[in-house]
Amino acid sequence: MNREIISTPDAPAAIGPYSQAVKVGNTVYMSGQIPLDPATMQLVAGDIDAEIRRVFDNLKAVAMAAGGSLNDAVKVNVFLTDLANFARVNEIMATYFRQPYPARAAVGVAALPRGARVEVECILQL
Repeated sequence: MNREIISTPDAPAAIGPYSQAVKVGNTVYMSGQIPLDPATMQLVAGDIDAEIRRVFDNLKAVAMAAGGSLNDAVKVNVFLTDLANFARVNEIMATYFRQPYPARAAVGVAALPRGARVEVECILQL
């Protein structure tokens, strides 16, 4: 199968040697998003809620560029520098996804790029 690179200016440009997403057949592998504002490439200001929303907005933009939506997600991986924010992720994530929800993992990590407190990646099945 052919690989198609997905890219949109509505999400942050890659900050390393990777693509925003890669589509193979009907599956889209989306790279992890941290709360970078795509216009400034800076972390969003504000509390953890602002960071979580920015991450899901970035993922939503990449999903749309791939021809889908977050409701096509089959697997989501969440990385948090403080698992005390797990409940906030749950509450905010529920506003971006419909039931039936995708499979998900949430992992506590020591650090994330650029000092972000949250990163999320997902796989879509279109």
